[in-house]
Amino acid sequence: MRALRYSLLIVCALALVPVAGFAALCVRIDSYGRIDRAQPADAIVVLGAKVLPGGQPGPDLSSRTEHAVDLYQIGMAPGLICAGGAAGDWASAASVCRNLALASQVPAEAIYLADGPNSTQEEAGQVASVMGQHGWDSAIVVSHPLHVYRAKLFFEREGLTVYTSPTTTDVERIDLPLRCYYAIREGFGILWPYLEQMGFRSEWTDILHEWIYSGP
Repeated sequence: MRALRYSLLIVCALALVPVAGFAALCVRIDSYGRIDRAQPADAIVVLGAKVLPGGQPGPDLSSRTEHAVDLYQIGMAPGLICAGGAAGDWASAASVCRNLALASQVPAEAIYLADGPNSTQEEAGQVASVMGQHGWDSAIVVSHPLHVYRAKLFFEREGLTVYTSPTTTDVERIDLPLRCYYAIREGFGILWPYLEQMGFRSEWTDILHEWIYSGP
């Protein structure tokens, strides 16, 4: 009986290890985006965000682009890369970001499009391709504070040197339960590609992907 009790305790303890690890990842996601790590680089990357009907930028895309333009204007990088959305779509996140940057007096020749991706992982690959065409290997990645940690991991997997620069969104003003929800969603966003590689059924991973990119 005692041996059975000890066995159950060991099984429970082992089951808690991945839960504790995931909780630590969520805490890391929440804390990482509170620090601006921007420093001079080859390019500033604006990650895609929601575009409203009619091609108007959503608030997150606006804040990302405005922050990236500020970094460009103080000379942190000579080029700005707008990412996200269907390639060639005038209302893609990349195209809308480009229009916002042009309206803020960023020269057209300093703006590059990395459109086509529909996930952060794909954005990293597309941006890396654009940067490779110009011989660039370092980037300031601009996104929401709770998103920059996941973005950093995917961009580094492409062999890039990454300096994250979160927008000025005050995460402390987000209700704690909602902030925890966002951090958990970001945590699954980090794990999702690995679940695909491990052979999890596509029905499950597709649902997970849809949830991760379901909006704010």
